[in-house]
Amino acid sequence: MIMQNLPLAGVRILDMATVLAAPFSATLCADMGADVVKLELPDGNDTLRTLAPVHEEHAIFWKTANRGKKGISLDVRQAEGCKLFLELIQGFDVLVENFRTGTLDRWGLDIATLHRHNPRLIVLRVTGYGQTGPLARKPGFARIFEAMSGFAHLIGETDGPPQHMNYPLGDVMTGVFGAFAITTALIGRNSKPVEEQRGTEIDLSATEAMLRLLDALPAEYALSGIPRNRAGSRATYTAPSNVYKTSDGIWVTVVSSGNAIFKRLTSAMQMPELATDPRFSNNLQRMANLEVLDGIITDWCGAQTLQQLAERLDSMDVPYTKVYSIADVMEDAHLQERQAIIELQDPVLGPLPAPAPVPRFAGQKTPTPTVGPSTGQHNSEIFGKLGLTDGEMQSLKSRGVI
Repeated sequence: MIMQNLPLAGVRILDMATVLAAPFSATLCADMGADVVKLELPDGNDTLRTLAPVHEEHAIFWKTANRGKKGISLDVRQAEGCKLFLELIQGFDVLVENFRTGTLDRWGLDIATLHRHNPRLIVLRVTGYGQTGPLARKPGFARIFEAMSGFAHLIGETDGPPQHMNYPLGDVMTGVFGAFAITTALIGRNSKPVEEQRGTEIDLSATEAMLRLLDALPAEYALSGIPRNRAGSRATYTAPSNVYKTSDGIWVTVVSSGNAIFKRLTSAMQMPELATDPRFSNNLQRMANLEVLDGIITDWCGAQTLQQLAERLDSMDVPYTKVYSIADVMEDAHLQERQAIIELQDPVLGPLPAPAPVPRFAGQKTPTPTVGPSTGQHNSEIFGKLGLTDGEMQSLKSRGVI
């Protein structure tokens, strides 16, 4: 009953994508109540099943990233599998796939065929570079998207090489855009009379998704002729905004962008004269004299313990935080009270901590999702609804179709 109250209750999504970016789109929809079925090849060799962390041969990433889904196995490359797939797809609103451009066409699952079997079907196609263009058929991974979009160029020290996060940000951000695309397409389709509702094909480029995050940078370059560069943890668009180290060795982020907040920071530092210093009187002046300003703040933070710094900044309502590790996140009192970390119940490993669904809807309780399914876990349930008998499913299994 809780699931029925969520915004995407009643929406059925078939996720046949691999690894992380496109499947994460479907997972976000599952968090919001969609009924998502995860389709794998019968051999269960999805790369995500071997991506670290792996604990005692259990793929943790699979269990968390594919949470809230039922699992089936089907080889659509075989004629029998393709036929079964086209029957199956008639009961879904959305298909999610991330194969190289043209792959589904070669398997007999081109968009015209899909829409002939389900005219209302929304197809989300996630690729590295899009369905068109000279790179359309090239393979790609998160770090490729991050690098080609210009995102990685911004990460690192000024005089050092570009860097990547120790996490596939390009994948999960593409997944966010994918979930947005699915819900947008559903609203567009369902706003029309039933007899006029038609499916659509969504072309989502992971590289373009990462580029979209950079918003003003193309215009900045066009007008100045200078591409924005790496600056370590320092922001070069507002000041002060950096990571500073306390006397007891703790890294903190302090941000005081606006004039009013900067004035409060200088009061907390017991240096109110900085707020009226012509070098720091507004953001443009602070940016022009950033090295000097950052040096002053670095020295001040370095003379405070974390507790002393926290007391002074809190007293003046200055935005700051210790730079958290995931251990700090799980121990934080505010996040605990908010239940920002939930526990997925795994039948073998027991409780697995994972981020709670985002966003929350007032007055609605979101259920705890199940962990990602094992290969073919729900074959009997899903294929049984198509009228396949146990004997027929066993025969298909023996031939590697399911």
